[in-house]
Amino acid sequence: MTDDTLFEDELAEPEILTLPLDGWHRSQGARMVEFAGYHMPIQYEGIMAEHLWVRDAAGLFDVSHMGQLRIAGPDVVEALEALLPADVAGLGEGRQRYSLLLADDGGILDDLMLARLPAGDPLGEGEGAFYMVVNGATKWDDLAHLRERLDDAITLNLLDERALLALQGPKAVEALDRLVPGVAALGFMQAGAFDWNGAALWVSRSGYTGEDGFEISVPEEAVEALADALVAQPEVKPIGLGARDSLRLEAGLPLYGHDLTPETTPVEADLGFALSKRRREEGGFPGAERVLAEHAGGSAMKRVGLTVEGRQPVREGALVVDAEGAPIGRVTSGGFAPSVGQPIAMAFVPAALAAPGTAIQLLQRGKPHAATVVPMPFVPHRYVRKGAPK
Repeated sequence: MTDDTLFEDELAEPEILTLPLDGWHRSQGARMVEFAGYHMPIQYEGIMAEHLWVRDAAGLFDVSHMGQLRIAGPDVVEALEALLPADVAGLGEGRQRYSLLLADDGGILDDLMLARLPAGDPLGEGEGAFYMVVNGATKWDDLAHLRERLDDAITLNLLDERALLALQGPKAVEALDRLVPGVAALGFMQAGAFDWNGAALWVSRSGYTGEDGFEISVPEEAVEALADALVAQPEVKPIGLGARDSLRLEAGLPLYGHDLTPETTPVEADLGFALSKRRREEGGFPGAERVLAEHAGGSAMKRVGLTVEGRQPVREGALVVDAEGAPIGRVTSGGFAPSVGQPIAMAFVPAALAAPGTAIQLLQRGKPHAATVVPMPFVPHRYVRKGAPK
């Protein structure tokens, strides 16, 4: 190999990966874009139509780019509690919890879902294991971080032979229960093992749209048949990344790499609920001193929701400015909200300006926009709760 070839290899763009359903998406008429290192569908019929379909019926999202992990071994509970601010010990079998992977200074490395697998673990051998789903854009960094911090006796497996689908919307339960009887018995943040035509599924009831819905972990070889069966239901249409983003924005849910970064703490991000009561009392997680001090006394900046006057959306990167036009904060997500009928945004502002009703001045490409702090979510969540999650 010549030096010139070496130089060309260094300049070569990283390979964009394909999802197991890549051909299926294209056959459904999807427009594909690069996201998190993968070719992914951004839309099929159009973002507005897909967004409203999910709010009224049920939409099928392919989220197979996300990292599905199985973590097991002696003292696995203690090992996970040394990395997350969650009450892992109190997480019952078949229960799921939102949590955060934190850096030593309390910054957020990723947000994630964690579930305790039941006896007879459907995703591996042995008992006492946990199932974790991390963001696609950060999964390789997350794996490296976990492997570095977990004891060698803890097994950490990337379940790369499994795909992941999300079915979201008020009619998701009737569509999925028709195919996989029993899923309707799950409540919000509950999960269980199911069988579909001989394929072992792991199904949880939660979602990233604010609607009722499910995430379905399925063996890669069965995912196309399952996707076909789902979109054959009258309630279900395939939905792309564009509507996924507008739906989660209306639901007031942050996106990692935009609203959450390693420079953001849980309190700044208004994610104090992810700090479980016992862990707030005991500490023992990365950045606990800083995070708990902010939880008790408040942080200098705060993530808030904004409604924007007029019809012009403000986008990520727009500045929050004071009366003199000096930058004092930043918009991290923004767009037109189809279900609200006006532009909305999320921004980090000084804590003194975080109360609902506060007038906020934004600056985008030199043009001012008037906005008002409002409570989130912008659209009420419609999760189905059946008993208190443990």
